[in-house]
Amino acid sequence: MKKQTRKNFLFAGLSLAAVAAFFKGKTPEKKNTVTFLTQDGKLVQIDANKLPAKKQVASKSDIQNWIKK
Repeated sequence: MKKQTRKNFLFAGLSLAAVAAFFKGKTPEKKNTVTFLTQDGKLVQIDANKLPAKKQVASKSDIQNWIKK
């Protein structure tokens, strides 16, 4: 039977910690969200993949009359 030394004990512990960190280290997928201001003044976050690909340009009158009073 081999005598376990402090050096072997520390090496085994570090190896076990490295293996555990490798399997636990997977990061969750980060969602791509866009923040918008609604007409009533609230901030909402929407997934970017749910937005239409074609963007529309707002006219000056749309911007001036956008907020409901």
